Amino acid sequence: MADRELEQRLQQLTLENAVLQQKLTDIGSTSESTPKYEEQAVCQVAVKLPPFWPDKPAVWFGQVEAQFDIAGIVGDNTKYNYVIGRLDQKLAGEIEDIITRPPPIGQRYKKVNDELVRRLSMSEEQRVRQLISVEELGDRRPSQFLRHLRSLAGNTLTDENILRQLWMRRLPQNIQAILASQSELSLDKIADLADKITEISGPSHQVYSCAMPAPAPSVLDSLVKTVEDLSKQVASLTNSHPRGRSRSKSISRQRSRGASPRN
Repeated sequence: MADRELEQRLQQLTLENAVLQQKLTDIGSTSESTPKYEEQAVCQVAVKLPPFWPDKPAVWFGQVEAQFDIAGIVGDNTKYNYVIGRLDQKLAGEIEDIITRPPPIGQRYKKVNDELVRRLSMSEEQRVRQLISVEELGDRRPSQFLRHLRSLAGNTLTDENILRQLWMRRLPQNIQAILASQSELSLDKIADLADKITEISGPSHQVYSCAMPAPAPSVLDSLVKTVEDLSKQVASLTNSHPRGRSRSKSISRQRSRGASPRN
C-alpha cells in the first residue's frame, strides 16, 4: 500500500515538474522574442521620413540622415529602400534609370542622393535669373527674405553689395528711403533694422517696388525739370489771374458810370 502511494506521489511530482519546465520554456521564449518585436516597432515608428522637398533636396537628405541616425540604420541598401519608397510618382520618374537598374549594394544610397540633388537643383543661370526677376518679398520679414536670397544664390553670388541691391529693391519704398542712409551698416544689421521698421509701419504701408525698375538718372533729371517748369507756369498764372479780375471789375465800373447820365 505504501509502495503504491509512493508511486502515485512520484507520478504526480513528475507531472508537476513537466508542467513547470514547460512554463519556464514559455517564459524564456517570450523574453527572447519580445525585445526583437519591440526593436522592430521602435524602428518602424522612428524612421518616418518627411515629405520630399523638391526645391531643396539637399536639405531633405539632411533630415533623412538625422532619422536614420536616430534609428541606428547604417545599411546602404536599407537607406536606399527607405528613400525610394518615399518618392511619389513624379519624383521616382526623375531617377527611373537608377530604380530600374540600381547600382551595386554599398553604392545605392549615395547614388540616389547625389543624382536627386543634381537633377532637381537649379543651374547657376537659373539661380541668377530667379534672383533678378522672380523673387519678391511677399509676406516674409525682410531678414527672412534676405536669408532666402542667400540660400537661392548659393555660391553663384558672393558679392554682398550686389545682393544688398537686389534685396533692397524688393523692399517697400518707405523702408528703402530709410535704409539708404545706413550704408555703413552690414547687410545683416540693415536687415534687422528693416524688420523693426516693418513692425512699426505695419503691412498696410508696404508698397512694393519690385515690379518697376529704378529709372535712369537722365530720366529723373528730365522729370525734375518738367515739374519745375510746370510749377513756374502755375505760379505765373496764379499771379496774373487776380490782376485780370481787377481789370474786368474796373472796366465794368467805368461802363456803369458812363451809362448813368442817360438815366
